[in-house]
Amino acid sequence: MNTLTREITPLTNDDVFLLLNNPQARFDYPLHFHSDFELNLVLGTQGKRLVGDSVEDFAEIDLILLGPNLPHAWKAPTLQRTHVITLQFSDSFSENELIGKRLFAPIKKMLERSTQGIDFSPETRQRIADKLIALTKSQGFNTFLDFCSILYDLAISPQQRLLASTSYNTDTVIRESKSRRIKLACEYIEQNYMNSISLSDVAKLTNMSDSAFSHFFKKRTSRSFINFLNEIRIGHANKLLSETSHNISEICYMCGFSNISNFNRIFKKSAGISPSEYRNQIHDILIRF
Repeated sequence: MNTLTREITPLTNDDVFLLLNNPQARFDYPLHFHSDFELNLVLGTQGKRLVGDSVEDFAEIDLILLGPNLPHAWKAPTLQRTHVITLQFSDSFSENELIGKRLFAPIKKMLERSTQGIDFSPETRQRIADKLIALTKSQGFNTFLDFCSILYDLAISPQQRLLASTSYNTDTVIRESKSRRIKLACEYIEQNYMNSISLSDVAKLTNMSDSAFSHFFKKRTSRSFINFLNEIRIGHANKLLSETSHNISEICYMCGFSNISNFNRIFKKSAGISPSEYRNQIHDILIRF
């Protein structure tokens, strides 16, 4: 059974959309979901793609539109020519007054269908791949027009295919991945990750002994309490490293770590690189619009 992880994306309220342009992407991210729309282009490799309850092989050019909170993951080797471009935009985009206008109707309908994930024809994949690559080299107001053009091109393209089954419900899957006690524990951790949190603190919330809660939590989430807590903290550290100019020490303490050496060790174990290397790397691949 795949462990489901909530991702915190780098999007801010000031962003219309962002691009993650990664010419050497690694496919080691677990099955995850986030609250934003995502258009994911994978070039130059092959493997398996998981979207909701859909599990399929993909090869060479893969282009998928994902709606908010739809679990997904790509599993593939990173080859010399592998290139991944990820376009993310807020879930509130579909509720924008402009998108409600007649001219944008095809886009709005496509975004509604994207709750199941949408695959596109080979011809559309190639055309949009070229547009996304060009977008990584663009700047200024015209990038918004290019963004809308990409969405419209996708919306009116033929041979669109929904991936997750009609019976698949993302809200139900996310809710059922956590019991009442696990949900209570996870919510407490996510609201208090910046503070000192012990297993005993959370066990008391669930009216369980420390030992019973520890076994229960690992059985239901496939990770230990401390590993889950660290994942939440590292997720927020990633966001601060990409969005702010706070130094590494400040971010360490803002995310609830007690000392910098422990933060560096856990971060490198999670990301494979140090916090400073991550900041440099994300600045190289992240483009905000």
